[in-house]
Amino acid sequence: MTTAGKHRHEVFVSARDAQLHFRAGGALAAMRGKSRLIKAVDGVSFDICRGESVGLLGESGCGKTSMGRMLLKLEEATGGAVTFDGADLNTLRGEALRAFRTRAQLIFQNPFDAVNPRFTIRATLAEPLENAGVPPAEREQRIIAALELVRLPNPAEFLDRHPHQLSGGQLQRVVMARALILQPDFVVADEPVSMLDVSVRAGVLNVFRDVRDRLNLTAIYISHDLALVRYVCERTIVMYLGRIMEDGPTEDIVREPLHPYTRALVAAVPVPHPDQDHAPLPIGRGAPDPLNPPSGCVFRDRCPKAHARCAAEIPVPRQVGTRRVACHLYDEAGAAAPGKTA
Repeated sequence: MTTAGKHRHEVFVSARDAQLHFRAGGALAAMRGKSRLIKAVDGVSFDICRGESVGLLGESGCGKTSMGRMLLKLEEATGGAVTFDGADLNTLRGEALRAFRTRAQLIFQNPFDAVNPRFTIRATLAEPLENAGVPPAEREQRIIAALELVRLPNPAEFLDRHPHQLSGGQLQRVVMARALILQPDFVVADEPVSMLDVSVRAGVLNVFRDVRDRLNLTAIYISHDLALVRYVCERTIVMYLGRIMEDGPTEDIVREPLHPYTRALVAAVPVPHPDQDHAPLPIGRGAPDPLNPPSGCVFRDRCPKAHARCAAEIPVPRQVGTRRVACHLYDEAGAAAPGKTA
């Protein structure tokens, strides 16, 4: 039985009609009444069970990083609710917020921007322990244990080095160790290998998978790369312009994508044969302006199957087999709508 199977009834992280809206243009534009609304996350709902590994997938600007920041309370939801282990994140204050900061951690995209260049590796990893009140006598042992957990060889040799003295892969392991050193229950990894050379990505991904399984972490992996999400996540949530398009088991999504946008993402995966033709992507080029999204379904301007209803009505996610799909191609019962093909 998979980890998700063992905990499938225990919801750990949840979003209910979660929204994160920004005013574009700054204070001056707001004073003049000319600011415009950006709906980075717009009415997103899902549950994540304890121990589950979920990918947030989509193009740049789709809202996946904003969603991840909301799950960590780095951004306050402007509507709806986000809960962690039963607690509404918007209500956390004082000791409850401090405890949440220990239990939920972020693995940053760029390791060189994620650490203070003036700090040694020892100081970088000791800081969260100090903030959490761990006695000085215990810190060195926990630092070494965290670096061993992420498979940094001979970790004691790195403690007095500065970030510029490490390779990208080594420094990303340090960033992972810092996120794990307080033994969190929940981790959000925001494209943690996108800044690394291809040759070292596999090693870092293997570490992420191994640590996730050994510690039974609940994990969100944010990426635009379907191949990476498939490698590390058992379930995938596909986002586009702040909304969920499809949500379901990763292998089902890869083998038989249902939403037209998901089909385009699958079709965009490079073919590993130089002599094999790659068919053109089945969508229009260019994402719409987030300040002026289409009415109805936000994907309709690029969708090859769009029809009149798509412009008039926002599709509601519906259960279709193992997945939830937000598309008018499917009726209330989850089958293809009459007269249309999925």
